[in-house]
Amino acid sequence: MPGVTHDDAPLLADLMPWSVAAPRPGRGWPIAPDPASLKARWDALMKAEGPDREALFGVTRSRTPHSAVAQLPGQTTGTGRISRESGPCAEPVRVLYGPFDEQWLIPDHRLIDAARPELWRVADAHQVFAVEQPGAPDATGPVLLVSSLLPLAAPQPKPAPGRAPAPRTGRVRPLFRRPGGAEPNLAPGLIDHLAGRLGHSPAPLDLLAWIVAAARPGPDGCAVPLTGDADAWARGIAAGHRMLRLMRRGDGERPKLPGGRRPYVRAPLPARPVELLYDRDEEALLLGEGRIAPVPADAWDFQVGGVRVVEAWFARRVEPAGPGTLEAIRPAAWPQPWTSDLLELVTVLALLAELEAVRPELADPSAPVTRTELRRTGVVPPPDAARRPASVLDHPEEGPEGQFALL
Repeated sequence: MPGVTHDDAPLLADLMPWSVAAPRPGRGWPIAPDPASLKARWDALMKAEGPDREALFGVTRSRTPHSAVAQLPGQTTGTGRISRESGPCAEPVRVLYGPFDEQWLIPDHRLIDAARPELWRVADAHQVFAVEQPGAPDATGPVLLVSSLLPLAAPQPKPAPGRAPAPRTGRVRPLFRRPGGAEPNLAPGLIDHLAGRLGHSPAPLDLLAWIVAAARPGPDGCAVPLTGDADAWARGIAAGHRMLRLMRRGDGERPKLPGGRRPYVRAPLPARPVELLYDRDEEALLLGEGRIAPVPADAWDFQVGGVRVVEAWFARRVEPAGPGTLEAIRPAAWPQPWTSDLLELVTVLALLAELEAVRPELADPSAPVTRTELRRTGVVPPPDAARRPASVLDHPEEGPEGQFALL
């Protein structure tokens, strides 16, 4: 039976109806690759007074040191105005700040222009966030990434001469609409319909695994070819679960390449590397006099949204900051943990590149489940309520200036 064309493949927007724009920090200093820098930046801000504090803070239309805002759900930061704040820095939390780039954030609503509280309310150990990656017309790489960490809208690296800027972070689709892994963010009736075609009821994480492996750009947005063939489904979700584990950094287990292909530091990295190059003949990353090898070409060339992931990751750690700004407070030398993170990043990208070979089969599946079929059975379009966040406020949240309200 012929496979499904992109024109009749279901859309991600219908399969996972609830989506939220990625949280937008509005200022760079509350985010860093290391938590110690964030605490030092906060201390510097607290020591400044009046106009100096305002200048360091970075005023935007959404936030000034005089803004009164509610507490972020799940956090215990203050809600008094920053202009009067004198307490310690909130404990930084891990976030995703660009594709495959895990960094740290001060989780203080007073510092974040558009925090998207509805995402914070459902961010827990059970949650998985799917993040669309709007691609340029000639872009390669996955159109959907996943993370157990809350994804932020990251600034785009400066494009190479002659190239258009990379597209910004796309919308975030949580797998679950409620905390504790409750109420999957899936079109009502979708699981039951697939169960009828496959002969068993797939788990929400299985469906996400298929989506991650099969998602493709389509004329109307991100398209997800589906299959009713149980054998093809099993092969697809097996590859998809491997992708999920890699994108989520192994869920605690560090990914590894086979012996002899694992990257190592062959020459010590300089204290302040400023340039990253790749030697294809030697399969080596060159950071000044430092050298990491072997680094497969597929890992170096791995792109998301038309941007090389490794280059963007490196740039976010070495781009110069303006003197006298809070961003300028950073490690005096390249920290050893960054080297470990880089080695793991190379490993993850190399292993993901190997899995790309399964995509053509999934893009043209046997026994396709088409958008027309889902529309005929009433699965799509999903009801408007499925596109809105669930009501999860069953406890008080601290509002501006310490006022509590049960919403």
